[in-house]
Amino acid sequence: MNTKPPSHSLETALSIIPKKLRDRLIKNYSTLKNEALEGHHDTIGHQAGKLAEVIIRIAQHLAFGSYTPLTSNVGNFKNECEKLENSPKTAASEGIRLLIPRALLFLYSLRNKRDFGHAGGEVDANEIDAFTAIRVADWCICELIRNCHNIPLEEAHKICDAIAERKLPVVWSVLGRKRVLDTSLSYRDQTLLLLYGDLDEGVASEDLFEWVGHSHHSNYRRDVLGKMHDARLVEWDKETEMVIISPTGINDVEKRLLEKYKSTTPY
Repeated sequence: MNTKPPSHSLETALSIIPKKLRDRLIKNYSTLKNEALEGHHDTIGHQAGKLAEVIIRIAQHLAFGSYTPLTSNVGNFKNECEKLENSPKTAASEGIRLLIPRALLFLYSLRNKRDFGHAGGEVDANEIDAFTAIRVADWCICELIRNCHNIPLEEAHKICDAIAERKLPVVWSVLGRKRVLDTSLSYRDQTLLLLYGDLDEGVASEDLFEWVGHSHHSNYRRDVLGKMHDARLVEWDKETEMVIISPTGINDVEKRLLEKYKSTTPY
């Protein structure tokens, strides 16, 4: 089982969108995703609002053939969304006319009505709001891709997932695989760093074996993955052969390994 990268980039998937809008969309979306990955929940609301203002312009372009210039304010955001919702069915797909404007209005309202800085209670509201904003933004981008480029939903999700990765100074992504550049690290620590870069879906054990450059597959499974699983550093599902780093493993990476590279210039 190999982890395959998306066959399209976000830029090519949205090639019918004017370059100025496309570049701004990719920049804002990348910033939003990376803020989330780095745990900056208090800034995500602001970034989500900036992204919503770009996506509404793209929807205007697709529905009306023109859009509010980037040098001008969108104006009343709710009114602009309603203009799209009230446009003729022939103007654009339902996703562009109805679904995206409603999602954007929610995203924009979340930014304005919730300050992403409130405290109190047992639940981290910052984190919940941030998680919600990211998921709504992901959906909007996927919907744009589906409307602008005839590709399956699964491929659209891959493109979104590839936009941001945890930036680790010692992990190099190359030719569809990853390499840990610090060869002094043990196979265990290399595996932890590789898994830390993909918290949500994990990595196939076969890919990890290849990426760390271990010479013996069964030994790697027994001596590295097996021991890490027993220590609760990772969860290794032997049916699917997927490996996911645990909260204990994340803590180990952040407290022990990342401290070593804090002052290192990213590759």
